[in-house]
Amino acid sequence: MTAVWKHELRTYFNSLTAYVFGAFLLLAVGLGALRYNLQAAVSNFEFALSYFSVVLAVLVPILTMRVIAEERKQKTDQLLYSLPITTAQVVVGKYLALLAVYLVPLALVCLYPLIFSRYGDVYLPASYGSILAFFVMGAALIALGVFLSSLTDNQGFAAGIGVAVILFNYYSVSLSEYVSATAFGSLAAICVLIIVLGALIRCLTRHENLAWGVCTVLMLGAAAAYYFQPAAFEGLLPELMSGLSLFERFYVFVNGVFDWTGIVYYITVIVFFLFLSVQSMEKRRYN
Repeated sequence: MTAVWKHELRTYFNSLTAYVFGAFLLLAVGLGALRYNLQAAVSNFEFALSYFSVVLAVLVPILTMRVIAEERKQKTDQLLYSLPITTAQVVVGKYLALLAVYLVPLALVCLYPLIFSRYGDVYLPASYGSILAFFVMGAALIALGVFLSSLTDNQGFAAGIGVAVILFNYYSVSLSEYVSATAFGSLAAICVLIIVLGALIRCLTRHENLAWGVCTVLMLGAAAAYYFQPAAFEGLLPELMSGLSLFERFYVFVNGVFDWTGIVYYITVIVFFLFLSVQSMEKRRYN
């Protein structure tokens, strides 16, 4: 795993990838600091992070689009399977290299609150708590990008899907105001999610019976729950969209509350998508 991590890290820093990513991230945070901390004379540095957090919707897919897709395109993924390490170690090694690239500009960002504190009152615990949450949220988005890259050998497709998925997650709270809050609408949305889950299982395992079985069991369970407790489905879809938003949980930290449940949620998302990435690569190995 260490060898994979060093190789990936060397690749990023020997090309423009790490430098372009870091430059644009620092530019976004710098513009946020200019907008809130300097022009508006606001001492809350965490507002600068929330102001341009949407920039991760573009930067993260560009950073992660080649991590596995390029290996598949160049057929070098076969070399990874021949290494004396597991697929999980390969994925984790690549993921940790991406985190290192992400951590470098954030290390510079950590100096901003200290600089601003020399010229005004900056509440450092809130600022550094928000920086930590920003890092963990970005780590969750990177795990999502790694999974999407593992599904294709086309870097552009991986980046495009990544931008679309992250933007949907970013605007999910706003969109939840326009979706149906009725019990039947929530049931229909859950059925669509179950079908997507079945398609994902089919894609990762190539096992149609397993995919159909999971879909059937979950749909019967949802139908039974709707039949006996329809009131429980009232407003469920908007709540689900808001609850799954990575960015909405980040705003809790920006508002000065260190939410441990948010950290646990981010870590859960990281583990979930890394697990799916491993399964995706394992499927290709045995095919």
